[in-house]
Amino acid sequence: MKQIKNIIFDLGGVIINLDIHKTIYKFNKLTETPFESVYSQIQQNQIFDLFDKGMITESDFFLEIKKLIKTNNNNQELIAAWNAMLLDFPLERLSLLETLKPKYRLFLLSNTNETHINAFEADLFKTSGSKNLEPYFEKVYYSCRMGMRKPDQIIFEEVLKENKLIAQETLFIDDTQQHVDGACKTGIHGRLLHKNKEVKSLLLELGLLQ
Repeated sequence: MKQIKNIIFDLGGVIINLDIHKTIYKFNKLTETPFESVYSQIQQNQIFDLFDKGMITESDFFLEIKKLIKTNNNNQELIAAWNAMLLDFPLERLSLLETLKPKYRLFLLSNTNETHINAFEADLFKTSGSKNLEPYFEKVYYSCRMGMRKPDQIIFEEVLKENKLIAQETLFIDDTQQHVDGACKTGIHGRLLHKNKEVKSLLLELGLLQ
């Protein structure tokens, strides 16, 4: 892939370790309603999409969650359960980004929400001293601040247009197949990062790292 000049990274499962089952487990301890009936990595209730698009507030989101899973827990307990999926930022991945930045134009494109952003930025600061992910990328894109989310083509087209990127010169790496498919529809080279595989290994295989 010698023509690649730009790399767009997903966040969860690619840069930060993620375990959605931890959130499902935490919610299931708060209620008898199975949380997996309303939320999973592949499919979820519309309320999660609206939150990821920044179309509802945090308080309204958790109010709807209470209705969905029939619980009266306070918001702090719900926030702790919601953030349980967010694990750590391995330092070697942050170092990888620093290595790549002089060679490629790097971007981050994540389906996320303000609750998660507050949590993972706090963890990032403890890990690296960086208040946010902006030092590692030319630009950081969060779905909740764009009003759109993956896998919709429009979000990929927005990133390409705003940064004057050529799709054929751009690689997108994500751990969810439907998001990769959305990128490919725009002409971007989409690659799925399989579970338990490091992004560095994928880049080595693609000949983008020595």
